[in-house]
Amino acid sequence: MNYIRHTISIILVFVYGFGFSQEENSKTYTIDEIVQLALENNQKLKVSKKSVDIAKKQTEVYKQLKLPNLSVGATAMYLGDIEILDTDFSNIQTVDMPHFGNNFSIQAQQLLYKGNAINNTIKVGNLQEELANLSLENDEIGIKYLVISNYLSLYKLYNQKQVFQENIKLAQKRIDNVTSFYNQGMVTRNEVIRGDLLLASLNQAIVTINNNISILNNQLVIALGLPANTKIIPDEETLKLNPALQNIETYQDEVATNHPLIRTMDTQKELAETSLDITKADKLPILAGFAGYNMQRPLTNSFPINDVYSNSWQVGVSLTYNIESLYKNKAKESLNKLKVEQVTEAKTLTQQNLQVATQAAYLKYNEAISQKATYLESKRLAEENYKIIEKKYLNQLALITEMLDASNSKLEAELQYVNSEINILQAYYNVLKTVGTL
Repeated sequence: MNYIRHTISIILVFVYGFGFSQEENSKTYTIDEIVQLALENNQKLKVSKKSVDIAKKQTEVYKQLKLPNLSVGATAMYLGDIEILDTDFSNIQTVDMPHFGNNFSIQAQQLLYKGNAINNTIKVGNLQEELANLSLENDEIGIKYLVISNYLSLYKLYNQKQVFQENIKLAQKRIDNVTSFYNQGMVTRNEVIRGDLLLASLNQAIVTINNNISILNNQLVIALGLPANTKIIPDEETLKLNPALQNIETYQDEVATNHPLIRTMDTQKELAETSLDITKADKLPILAGFAGYNMQRPLTNSFPINDVYSNSWQVGVSLTYNIESLYKNKAKESLNKLKVEQVTEAKTLTQQNLQVATQAAYLKYNEAISQKATYLESKRLAEENYKIIEKKYLNQLALITEMLDASNSKLEAELQYVNSEINILQAYYNVLKTVGTL
């Protein structure tokens, strides 16, 4: 019965863990490869790149404000006869009119001066373009860290799976020994049951790990733009990377000036200041040059009316002043000044948050390094303890509960150690992401 039950458990693990991966295309990827794939294929980055394209096109639209306005018009009409009435409406006289009339005109206007408003509007376009590029840069950092983090988490799961598989072999061996003792009447049935329960728990853990591998793999496949049947295998050479950080002051200086979010705040402040300049320009006069040509038929400003064409043209300058700006612009300028002050305060807040995050990430990196040595020692002690308890148990000097406790301690220590190097890599990339240099 035990043999049958163990066989069924193994079959279930096989079915759930591998039954849906028969057609998967397995391939090993390095960290550099997945980062490059993410930069090329990630859908969020494609959206961000379109935002950059839109901002560039908007700047081109603003630049067209420097071009003259030119319009052409043509009309054709039917003219009815004119009726002339006395002031007391007692006498009506009809005057014949040429019944066909048409008109052709060309008008051109060029803005000459508006308080540098057009140049500032173009500057707004350039600043918005810069903001779009900074947003793209920040998104790229976020996507890089996302795929690297998922990649390393996937590596962890494969490590955990290997540890559990090795412990399943030990658990099965232990069950065989307990079953032999039971058949000899040396132990009670409950010790066999405890061993079976532990084995079932380990097998279920494998199922859970396989499911988590599938979930993470699917997330990575989508983020990298790979075919749905791709199975990503982490490169074993990844653990040979030996990242090293500089001192904390270097990163704090870096994040305070060069992080995309800080540069975004600087650009937003410049944008708010430029908007203030545009608002101030509303209080200045507008000077424009104009020219026009008009051809009209019939000539209606003569009597009798002549069915001839009259040509006229004009060229000159116009000066306009918006008087309402004297009493309306004060509130607009105050609003723009508040926006400038708000961006200044927002930059300070962003710098503070990034400084705190940088210090925390740096401390976590050092913590991950120290944990590796601790976990190595814990693993050594747990394995030594397991061997001692196992020997005592086989000699009937220890209870099954002690054996299970030793097994659980060994499993936990192995899991902690096997992923300690990956934890260092994750902490390292988290520092780079936080500083904005990933």
